[in-house]
Parts: sequence; structure tokens; C-alpha cells
Amino acid sequence: MALPPEDTLLPELLSLCTQAGEAIMAVYRTEFDIERKGDESPLTEADLAAHRIIMEGLKSLSPELPRLSEEGSRIPFAQRSQWESYWLIDPLDGTREFIKKNGEFTVNIALIRNHAPVLGVIHAPALQMSYYGGAGTGAFKRVGDAPTQSIGVRPLKADRPPRILVSRSHRTERQDAFLERLGDHVTMSIGSSLKFCLVAEGEADFYPRLGPTSEWDTAAGQAILEAAGGQVTKTDFSPLRYNTKESLLNPDFLVIGDQVFGWDKYFE
Repeated sequence: MALPPEDTLLPELLSLCTQAGEAIMAVYRTEFDIERKGDESPLTEADLAAHRIIMEGLKSLSPELPRLSEEGSRIPFAQRSQWESYWLIDPLDGTREFIKKNGEFTVNIALIRNHAPVLGVIHAPALQMSYYGGAGTGAFKRVGDAPTQSIGVRPLKADRPPRILVSRSHRTERQDAFLERLGDHVTMSIGSSLKFCLVAEGEADFYPRLGPTSEWDTAAGQAILEAAGGQVTKTDFSPLRYNTKESLLNPDFLVIGDQVFGWDKYFE
């Protein structure tokens, strides 16, 4: 059975993310327990509840497509390497933000085709915000019951300092050196994949991620950002790709709004 066109999948994906978000919020309002995974990252019942809802929903929506979730079983690269298309899921991106109860956590679903994200949905249930988009569909934002808005990256102007997203907990010497070379700028911080969304809607201009992430952390955000006119690259400015190796860890990467600006002048 052929997969329907990407734009026809979006209502189903938004509904699925909303259902997962409701399950997350039911846990969020309680005094929940926190477990630790093998890599010492936190895990809550909200992660697992959202995982179950999304995996079952995607199986019903497209039974022919493989599904790869942060909270699912690990699938060997020998098997994954045969996939042309698959769903890549982070049921609860920003578990640390969820534990802090600051609202900056998301549900992420992406469709990967030929190693590139072609469709993405990011839902922030505590903020009642959804971002979505993909190749050929454009990028959009929905807040609560308000009308959906089309979004796009903003062009940088000489009289306006760029807004740079920095991690609250992952500052590096390389990042600080880039900021010093850049000169006049404004820094911003936000949790989870919402960083991609801020660049996609023109609220920020650039996000250098110089630290460990996994492919499910970035895929939905990359699809949305690129639909909004931006770009996600490795630090050599080549495209960030998916499912190309045994490890699911990303290399360091750059989230770029205005592609004409010439960020390579400032980044080494």
C-alpha cells in the first residue's frame, strides 16, 4: 500500500501528537516517578505513555512503514539500512524540562525518506502550541484554538543583531569562540526541539549545537525548519542526514535561518 501524500498525513499526525500530549500532561500534573536509562538520561511514565500512543497510531496510519522511537527497542543497522522510508519519533523531547515543569518539552514525529526528513510535527502540550511542515507543504504554527499561521525564517539585516540560541547546560569553548567572532548579537535559550521552531518562525536566527544529540531529537525540527526556508547542516555545512550508520547519535550541527548571511565566515 502506497503512503498518501505528505500534506494529507498532517491532520492525522497532529491528532496523534495531541493525544500523546494529553497523556503527557496527565502525568505532568502528578508527583511522578523518575527512572534512569542505561545512559543515565531520565525516563518517566509520560515518555512511555506517549510512546505507546504514537507507535499504535502510526501502525494504524501506515502499517507498511517501519517506526523508530527513542523509547522503542534498538534495531540493528543491518536491518535499518534497508529502509527507504520510516517514521522517527521522540515521544517526549526535553524530559529534563518536563521534570523541571517549565513547559518546554515536545512530542516529535518525523517522516524520513532517503535519509532526509520530509515531514515533521512538533507539539508542545504545556504551551498548547504545534509546529508542522515538510517538503512542498510549507511550515505552520498553531496556538490553542487560534487560526493556523504560515511561518518562515527571517532575513538578517545589517542594522539588526542576529539572535543566537544557546543551550542552558551545554556551553562549549567552541560555541563561545563563535559568538566572540560574530560580534554584536543577542542570545536566547529555550528547551527541547523548540529551538528549531524559534528559528523557523523568525524569532531566532542561528543555533549551533556542539554536543551530543540523537537523530530523533532533530528530525522533526529539521523538516519544519527546511520547509520554512532554513537549513540544518553539519559543522562543515553539508546536510545533516539520517540512518546512515550504526550509531543514532548526531554529529555536531548548525540550525540556520537566513542561508544567505554567510555563517561560515564566523564558524570554524
